[in-house]
Amino acid sequence: MNRQQNKTRKAIFNAFTQLLSEKKYNKITVQDILNLADIGRSTFYMHFETKDDLLKEICKEVFEHIFSPELKIECNKKFENEKNNPKIVISHILYHLKEHQKNLTAILNCESSYLFISYLKEYIDKIIDSYILVEKKIYKVPIEFLKNHISLSFIETIKWWIKDNMIQSPETITNYFLAITLPIITRSEE
Repeated sequence: MNRQQNKTRKAIFNAFTQLLSEKKYNKITVQDILNLADIGRSTFYMHFETKDDLLKEICKEVFEHIFSPELKIECNKKFENEKNNPKIVISHILYHLKEHQKNLTAILNCESSYLFISYLKEYIDKIIDSYILVEKKIYKVPIEFLKNHISLSFIETIKWWIKDNMIQSPETITNYFLAITLPIITRSEE
């Protein structure tokens, strides 16, 4: 993608997230996005087929960076992930989510938040597979049920944190989440 395409894409993303903070998702039209981004209809459709595709692409862009396995100095904090520590990984994710608080609040408050949540769940499932359920313990429930439970619990934790204006630090939320989930995932059949 060239510089002009990147610039146009960024203008579309910014216009869309601004509109999400001002009105309901189903009330936003492609024309609203075009007007705010100051682009033509054909330019929009060169990048996205629908509003849902635009939302999916925003989520994908945000999540691919947030959920990157490469942790480094970001969000004014240095992350060193020794031995794939779930506490470090979760804190890293939460720092990024806090950085995107305005956009996340708008997306979670729109009636198509289920799309955002389904994309988020895909990424969380990968994290759980990689960092939380790494040891092949014998669980008292099917592993897919456990993974689904942990993913949805993490999503609800994020939603609660956002609704509470993210006043707690990412480390505090990480500790809350792990205090609830670690006893579940460390208990194996005897």
